[in-house]
Amino acid sequence: MSLFLEKNIKFLKGVGTQRAEVLAAHLGIHSIGDLLSHYPIRHEDRSKIFTIAELQEGVSVQLSGIVKPLGWEGEGKAKRFKAALQDKTGILELVWFSGGTWVEKKLEEGAIPYVVFGKPQLFRNTFSMAHPELEEADKYLMRGGSSLTPVYSISETARKRKIDNKVITDIIRNAIFSSDFAINETLNPEILGKYEFLSKAQAIAELHNPSSATILEKAKQRLKYEELFFLSLRHLMLRQNNKTSFKGPVFNHIGHFFQTFYHHHLPFELTQAQKKVLREIRNDFLTGSQMNRLLQGDVGSGKTIVALISCLIALDNGYQACIMAPTEILAAQHFQSFEELLHKVNIKPVLLTGSTRKKERTQMLEGIENGTISIVIGTHALLEDTVKYKQLGLVIIDEQHRFGVAQRAKLYNKGNELVPHVLVMTATPIPRTLALTIYGELDVSIINELPTGRKPIKTVHRYQNQRSFVMDFCKQQIAEGRQVYIVFPLIEDSEHSEKQSLMSGYDLVCSYLPTPEYKYSLLHGRMKPEEKEMEMQNFKNQRTQIMIATTVIEVGVNVPNASIMIIENAESFGLAQLHQLRGRVGRGKEQSFCILLTDTKMSNTAKKRIKTMVDSTDGFFIAQVDMELRGPGDMDGTKQSGLLDLKLAEIKTDEKILIAARKDAEKLISQDPNLEQAFNFYIRAEYNRIPNRTVWSKIS
Repeated sequence: MSLFLEKNIKFLKGVGTQRAEVLAAHLGIHSIGDLLSHYPIRHEDRSKIFTIAELQEGVSVQLSGIVKPLGWEGEGKAKRFKAALQDKTGILELVWFSGGTWVEKKLEEGAIPYVVFGKPQLFRNTFSMAHPELEEADKYLMRGGSSLTPVYSISETARKRKIDNKVITDIIRNAIFSSDFAINETLNPEILGKYEFLSKAQAIAELHNPSSATILEKAKQRLKYEELFFLSLRHLMLRQNNKTSFKGPVFNHIGHFFQTFYHHHLPFELTQAQKKVLREIRNDFLTGSQMNRLLQGDVGSGKTIVALISCLIALDNGYQACIMAPTEILAAQHFQSFEELLHKVNIKPVLLTGSTRKKERTQMLEGIENGTISIVIGTHALLEDTVKYKQLGLVIIDEQHRFGVAQRAKLYNKGNELVPHVLVMTATPIPRTLALTIYGELDVSIINELPTGRKPIKTVHRYQNQRSFVMDFCKQQIAEGRQVYIVFPLIEDSEHSEKQSLMSGYDLVCSYLPTPEYKYSLLHGRMKPEEKEMEMQNFKNQRTQIMIATTVIEVGVNVPNASIMIIENAESFGLAQLHQLRGRVGRGKEQSFCILLTDTKMSNTAKKRIKTMVDSTDGFFIAQVDMELRGPGDMDGTKQSGLLDLKLAEIKTDEKILIAARKDAEKLISQDPNLEQAFNFYIRAEYNRIPNRTVWSKIS
C-alpha cells in the first residue's frame, strides 16, 4: 500500500481531528486508504435542474434557487430549522431536524444561490424537503456540475455528527485531487492488457468522481474483476497449500470390506454420478495429501451410500472413520442406515450423541481409543476431549453450514501424525458461482441424478380455503397404505404471527381426519430426544399414518412409505427449506406429492418461490432462483464469510467476471505457484496484504 493511502484521515484537507474521530468511530474510516475503499452504493444522475413546479412526491430531484433562512420552530425532539428555496416557479420549504445549527451558520452569509438535492414530500397539499444536500451554485458550476453523483452508505449517528453525503463526496474529491494522490497497481501487465483495464488509480478516481457513464462502467468492471480475482487466488493458494503442507493417509488397498459389500451386498446399482464421485474420492485417497472435498447432492440423490463406501476404503487400510451430523435425528438416521447396510459385512458402527447413556459412552470411548470400533456416527458430542481415536483417517461432515469453523477444526485435530481426509456433504445444492466464492479452496463433486426407479415428486399449490379437498386426497392415499407429513412453521400460536401452529393445526387436521380412525405422531424441537425417537419409530414402522411436525424433520427423516408432504403457510418458508422438506417424500417406488398450502394474499417474492417449487424439482435450479431472490450473502440461513470481502461485485449478476477471474487465477498459479516472478510483483504485494482465512485452509 502506498504511503499516501496509509496517511491518517485527519491530515486530509476538509477533515481535521473532530471529523476524523466521527469517521473512525461510525464508518470505520481511519486512513485515506479506508476512505477510498468506502465505495458508493450507487450513482445518481444529477444532470438536470428541475423547477419547484415539476416536483413529484417521493422522487429525488435537484433544484436551484435562492435559499433564505426562516429560523427555528418547535421544542425538544420536534425542534427543527427551516429555510425556503425560491426559484422562478415557486417556493419550497426546507427542513432539518438534526444538523440545523450547521445549516444555520452556512446560511448566515445571506440569500445566495444554491443547488439543492433531496426527496420532496407532500404534507397538507404543500411540498417540503427534509435534510436536503446544499451546494453553493457557483461551486457547482465551477466543477461543471455533476451528472453522476456518488451516494455513500452513512450511519444515522454519523449524519447526526454532520457527516452527510456531501461531506464524504467533498473529502474524497480532496483526496483524489491531492498532489500526493498515488495508488499502487495490483494486477500484472498481462491481465491489464488482456481486458484493456483502467489503472487501479484511475478506476478508483472514476468510481468516486466519474467523468462519464461509459468510463464509470469501465472502472466498475476493473474493480469487480480485482475483487473476484483475489478471492479466487486466495482460495486456490489455500488449496495448493493444503496439498503440499498437509499430508493425509494413503488408502491404496481395496480389500475385504469394500469388495464384499460392493460386489455382494450393495442394495442397488449405483448411478453414473455416484460412480464418478467415488472415483474422484478414490483418487484423492491415493495422493498422500489430505482430501478436502465438498460433495453436493440433491435431496435423495444417494450421498449416504457414497459416504459409506468411502468409510469402507478407510477401514480396508487400517483406519477409522467418523460421521458428524448437526442434529440427533440426522445422526440417528445415518446410524440406522449404516447399521442396516454394514451388518452384512460384520461391521458394527456406534452412535455417540449427547443422549448416549454414561455406561454405553464409557464402553464406546474405550473402543474408539483402542480401535475395536471403526466407524463412529454422532453429533457435536464427537468433538469432546474425551473422544480419542486410535487412527482416524476419514472425517465426514454432513450439512456443514450448521457447524462453526472452530467446531470443525477441533474434529480435524483428532488425527495423529497424518491429518484425516475430509468429506463435506450438503443436501442444499449451491449455484456454481456461489460454490466458487464460498468453497473455492475445496474440490467439488456433484451427484446430479436420482437413483433408478425414483419418480419425480409432483408439487401443487393450494390455498387454505381448499383444505377440505387436500384432506380428502390424504384419506385416499392413507386408504391405499401411504403415510402423510404435515409441517407447520410454529409449535404454538403466537399473538405476533398469523401463521398456523402445530398445536392448533393438529386440532384442525383431526377435524378432517379424526382419531382413533387415523393415528398421529407429533414431532417438534422442544421434545426430549427419546420422545422424538419414539415418535419417529412409530411413524417409520407404520404404527401411525400422519406425522404432524415442525421443520425439525427438514433433514434426516427417511420413510419410503410416506408419499404426501403438506407444508402449511408455505409462503413463509425460504426456497431452500421448502426443497429440503419436499425431499422427505419421494423415497419409495410409489408416486409422491408435495402440497404447498398458502394464504390467498402473498408478496411477489413469495409467489415466485411457490411457482419455482411447482415448476421444478431440480435443486440446483432452485438454489439459483433462491440466490437471485435473497442475494448470495445469506444462503443456507447463515452469512457466508467468503462473501463479506466483496464491496462492489455481485455474485448473482457478475458471473461472467467471476468465471474469467477464476480462470486467470488458475493460469497464474500453474505458471507461478509461489508468485515469485517479477512479472507478478504487484499481485504478490496485494495478495500478501490480504489476510488469509487460515482455518478454512485446514477444514473445509
